[in-house]
Amino acid sequence: MSRALAAGRHHPLDWPLTHGPVPYAVLVAGAGALLLLGLPRGRRWALRRLPAAVLLATGLTLLLDIAVDDWWQPFPEGLPGRVTAWIGVAVLGLCLAGFRMPGSAVRGRLLAALAACLVVLMASSQVNRLFDQYPTPRVLLAPWLGGPGALVAAPAGGTLAAPPGRPLADVWRPPADMPAKGTLSAVSIPGRHSGFRTRTGYVYLPPAYRTNPRPLLPVLVLLPGQPGAPEDWVHSGALQEMMDGFAAGHRGLAPIVVVADPTGSPWVNQLCMDSRLAKAQTYLAQDVPAWVHATLQTATGRQAWAVAGLSFGGTCSLQLALNAPDVYGSFIDISGQQEPTLGSHGKSVREAFGGDESAFDAVDPAHVMARKNFPDTAGIFVVGDRDGEFRPQQERMHAAAVRAGAAVELQVKSGWHDWTVFRAGIGDNLPWLARRTGLLG
Repeated sequence: MSRALAAGRHHPLDWPLTHGPVPYAVLVAGAGALLLLGLPRGRRWALRRLPAAVLLATGLTLLLDIAVDDWWQPFPEGLPGRVTAWIGVAVLGLCLAGFRMPGSAVRGRLLAALAACLVVLMASSQVNRLFDQYPTPRVLLAPWLGGPGALVAAPAGGTLAAPPGRPLADVWRPPADMPAKGTLSAVSIPGRHSGFRTRTGYVYLPPAYRTNPRPLLPVLVLLPGQPGAPEDWVHSGALQEMMDGFAAGHRGLAPIVVVADPTGSPWVNQLCMDSRLAKAQTYLAQDVPAWVHATLQTATGRQAWAVAGLSFGGTCSLQLALNAPDVYGSFIDISGQQEPTLGSHGKSVREAFGGDESAFDAVDPAHVMARKNFPDTAGIFVVGDRDGEFRPQQERMHAAAVRAGAAVELQVKSGWHDWTVFRAGIGDNLPWLARRTGLLG
């Protein structure tokens, strides 16, 4: 191993944050700080301030949980119990520090503030270990380390299409000047038909795209969760590394990936439908494909187009495959729900369709699959083996898809509702996707 490679692996920005010594060191430091904050300072502290701090922290945590899950409901599902528990630990650290500061000297106040910061850091680290969203400091700091540049369209040239009944790989011969890696670019995909306002999206173009003649590659539209943003797939999903790895093993061939924004905001749930809330389906089924066709040279037809996503995005991918089957012939639903939701069925129907149940049922995946058959649609449902909330829902939707005649598979991965499952849901299924979309045989 070269010294440069070894140095790269040991760079502090690449130290793992979800396993190994770093999270355990943070856990020990935070637990010690919490213990020190709770140490008795006399009878008054033990009988009054310590119980008051614990009661206040408990009340604030419960109030936060009720406010988020029952009143505000910004997410399709409630906060997981383990997340709420670690939020409670962080709040307890802050309350203990606040109760210790009165009567303390400047040094004591500074130490209390430092200890509270360590407790908050510990709680944040443990939540990150649950979701694996920031596996390294490099991913955590990615927004400040410089992201992908704007898309520079390659000049249109000759194209190479897959022969009828044969995969593209059969006729593809990579030229000597083909780039070793693909490109990842930031793009703005306008909602010309839908009026949908979105955040920055991203496009991955594999090495083979930068050649002449250019192979007409299939397209994967990839969706984030909610809360979330398209850049989650770029950073936490390690999209370019994943796709470059696949392309390296297949002579530069890989699907083009378009990471689209299905919500417009991390705090807004548009249900991935055309409703009173927004024309989200029109955006994803019309505007995004129209932009791709106008901007890039790609394979066309439903067989060459797929949609995938995680959590909310997984639910959305199934919705699109069922409600826009002429656009998307394949889907990967990673840890999705059995029904699009704003927190409850009643609220969803009321706010999206003014209480019209039939309008909701017309686009709800379970009802659509009960009415129609989808023999020309293929998909994969993915879920973590420890995901107690979403695994039963994925099992029910898989069974419904089987009854509807779709060629589907249920994959249970090791993990929870986390990025270890999300990344595997795409990375492990790229060979299937390449075969399904006519890239490989």
